[in-house]
Amino acid sequence: MPPHSNPRPPARSAPPSADPSPPRSTPGGPLRARTEAADATGASAGDLADQLLGLTRRLQHAYKRDLAPLGVTPAQSRLLRTVARSDGPPRMADVAERLGVVPRAVTTLVDALEERHLVRRVPDPASRRVVRLEVTEDGVAALKELRRARRSAAEGILAPLSPEQRTQLSALLALLGAEGAGHR
Repeated sequence: MPPHSNPRPPARSAPPSADPSPPRSTPGGPLRARTEAADATGASAGDLADQLLGLTRRLQHAYKRDLAPLGVTPAQSRLLRTVARSDGPPRMADVAERLGVVPRAVTTLVDALEERHLVRRVPDPASRRVVRLEVTEDGVAALKELRRARRSAAEGILAPLSPEQRTQLSALLALLGAEGAGHR
C-alpha cells in the first residue's frame, strides 16, 4: 500500500445510485482524505502524539524560562526533587536509576547543585564506598521556588481550560499513564 493512501474505504452517506460516472477524488489528495477520515472518527494517534509533543515542548520552554532566574536547569531541578522525595538520603546510583540516566550524569548534576549548596554528599554509615545525597536548607528553599516556577509554567499552558476541562484532562492523563505502565 502506498504510504499516502487511505487505508479505509471512503464512507458513503447514501446508497450507491445508478450513476455510472466514476467517483470523484477528494480535492487535496490522499493527505486531505486521511485528515477527513480522522475528523470523522476523532483525531488520529499521530495527530494526538504531535499535539502532546507540542504541548510538552511549550511546557518545557516555559519551565526553563521560569527556572533561569533561579540558576537551576530542568535536569538539576528534577534531581533535586528526586532526592527530596526519597525516604532518607538516597545513593547516587539509586538516583541515577530513578532518573533513567547513567551515574556519570548524576555526578555532573550533583556537582552543580553542590556548588550552589542545594545538596550535599554524605557518607553511608554502613559502607565507606557508598555516597548518599541529602538536600540542604538552601535546597529546601530552592525547592519551594522550583515548585512555584513549575506551577507558573503549567498555569500558562492550562489557562484556557475551565476547571471541568482540567479535571477531564487530569483523568485522561492518569488513564494514559496507567495504560503506559502496563505496556513497557
